[in-house]
Amino acid sequence: MSEETEVTVYAIASGKGGVGKTTTTVNLGTALAQAGERVAIVDVDLGMANLAGFISLNADSNTLHDVLAGDASIEEATYELAEGIVAVPSGTDLDDYAKTSPEGLREIVEHLREEFDFVFLDVGAGVSHETVLPLGLADAVLLVSTPEPASIHDSSKTLELTDRAGGAVEGLLLTRTRPESDVSYEDVAAKVGVPLLGTIPDDPGVRDSVYAGTPLVVHDPKSPAAVAYRRLAAALAGLAPPEEEEADAADADADGAANDESDASDADADRTATHDDVSSAITEAESDP
Repeated sequence: MSEETEVTVYAIASGKGGVGKTTTTVNLGTALAQAGERVAIVDVDLGMANLAGFISLNADSNTLHDVLAGDASIEEATYELAEGIVAVPSGTDLDDYAKTSPEGLREIVEHLREEFDFVFLDVGAGVSHETVLPLGLADAVLLVSTPEPASIHDSSKTLELTDRAGGAVEGLLLTRTRPESDVSYEDVAAKVGVPLLGTIPDDPGVRDSVYAGTPLVVHDPKSPAAVAYRRLAAALAGLAPPEEEEADAADADADGAANDESDASDADADRTATHDDVSSAITEAESDP
């Protein structure tokens, strides 16, 4: 991908709340950080912020509200979560919210773009200036929805809002999917008019991780939803999907076991071989490509 078309700033958006938007933001960001990328996740839901609770972050000093009000720098509202990932939370105080100027988001996004490999904007649901603005600031928008008709309908509205904001939708991510469902998720995405980026299976581990205040990919990395989030993160970054990584590891283990067995057999043979036989074997091994 050329530098001109490189996508590094994603807006995670939905027309309806409670579909897994913040969960997606946190887990995609964490999965990419685990893969060695430098990631910033930003709560741009200025009125109903909740990102901090998903990651056990006690932002008791500066938040995005303070930055947008001109009372703090973006660095002062940035908190390191783990190696490779930081968060910029929004505040929950309504008085602080009233002082914010959403137009300042543009400068903040550009600053973070220069500092990090990936930036994820957790966008608020609904229709307002502060929710539409990030849709146009991001390089691409990821629509998050459940397969429910009402949620899909709201995703279509968000697609329209993105178009009006001058943004571009990368595709649809469906959460709480069920493998036994007779619904075609490809058809669902086609109905919205965007590609299907992936599906996140309905997984009790998601709720458990939220209560624990820990990203699912850390809390229960082998759970179905965690694997799905890592798979999507790998696709965004152009990395090998988790299954291929596991297969490579399995192949490496098998090769190692085969080599160990071969070495043991060679050792037994060496104990009974003559000096000439051993010399011949060494010569053959060295000439073998």
